[in-house]
Amino acid sequence: MNDVLMAAVVFFAIFQILKSFTDFLLKRKIIKAGHYENAGILEQKVASSISENQEANKYPSLKWGLVAFFAGVGFIVIHQLSPGYNNWESNNDFMNSMLPFGIELVSISLGFITYFLIVNFSKKK
Repeated sequence: MNDVLMAAVVFFAIFQILKSFTDFLLKRKIIKAGHYENAGILEQKVASSISENQEANKYPSLKWGLVAFFAGVGFIVIHQLSPGYNNWESNNDFMNSMLPFGIELVSISLGFITYFLIVNFSKKK
């Protein structure tokens, strides 16, 4: 687990360094071309994407509440579908299969889809 986390941190750091360097090169190219008024174009792009993201994310508590609820429903379904605890071999086979992961991912996806539908229907009104 620590190896995966460390790899993710390293790749994120590399991405951020490359992004800032390419943004710098782009700004420099814009300024050298004589378009001083457009030199702040990258900041405007970031600001507009942040405002669009905030508009789409009006109900963050609702979103994460629905995801947590459906994740809990998924765990309940997994528990109910698992074989009895008296028979260790069949229970071990079920828990080592990919079925519990599939049930959990489908449940979480249903939570996101429910959130999406609620937000879209509230925008139309």
